[in-house]
Amino acid sequence: MSLLVVGSVALDSIFTPFGQTADALGGSAVYFSVGAALLAPVQVVGVIGNDYPVAELERLAPRGIDWSGVERADGESFRWKGKYSYDLQSRETLETRLGVFASFQPKLPSSARRAEYLFLGNIDPELQLGVLAQVPNAKLVACDTMNYWIQGKKPALMELLRRVDILLVNDSEARELSGDWNVHRAGRWILAHGPRHVVIKQGEHGALLMEPGRTFYAPAFPLEEVFDPTGAGDAFAGGFMGYLARSGDSSEANLRRAMIYGATMGSYAVAAFGIRGFEGVTLADVEARARAFRDLTHVTLAEPVARATA
Repeated sequence: MSLLVVGSVALDSIFTPFGQTADALGGSAVYFSVGAALLAPVQVVGVIGNDYPVAELERLAPRGIDWSGVERADGESFRWKGKYSYDLQSRETLETRLGVFASFQPKLPSSARRAEYLFLGNIDPELQLGVLAQVPNAKLVACDTMNYWIQGKKPALMELLRRVDILLVNDSEARELSGDWNVHRAGRWILAHGPRHVVIKQGEHGALLMEPGRTFYAPAFPLEEVFDPTGAGDAFAGGFMGYLARSGDSSEANLRRAMIYGATMGSYAVAAFGIRGFEGVTLADVEARARAFRDLTHVTLAEPVARATA
């Protein structure tokens, strides 16, 4: 099943207490595609400047990533610089330079317009709506957003929510979008405004899949070493959508399986700076880690003990 992502292709400079990296491959579309491609081939639509290390993208193509929809424009590529606290739970944005991404108008090649599974990365909701109009026959559409768009483009975002199947956001975004501090009520509010499913990512505390009348929880995979949480949410989305595209099944049971594959890809993303955590990872590795989730979550309850009588 064909999978398409439309989002940012960036260069990240990251500082953590455990090290730093400069001008590493980043952006929502890059993390998503690296996570998804281990499960299903993925097409990418984005924009880069003439300073981007294109050879680094091409090195990833054999994994199953089609970069032909990435436009090359005159100017500087999108750059982001950030610094994380010691616990890696909070970060400070030191610099954002949009470059050519500021005038990005997604133009989908004909092959991308036939995509069956579509992920709208974290871009202006008006652009997301424009992409949606170019992929009229998608079987399943998921999207991401952020606080900036919630604050500045909420009417367009609400229109988008009425036209997508799944919204993937983190807990702070769910709270701000709904105006409710309780993440479970926030999820119910989102469901009432359009999507059939909402995935709320909670970092080291895992993620929730919420549907009308049902909630499923997927824990984060326990790791002894975590170096860089940048892009973990996008890698989660890549694993989630990659599994759905691979299986061609969006049933309740399969969405829950997709959550586990999303958590698996997120665990590889945080294991090293940038996308280095995926280096050398094979499909067999992914399957083994996904199966390990059974030990994290499975429990067989004992038969009820009869109450003692006097």
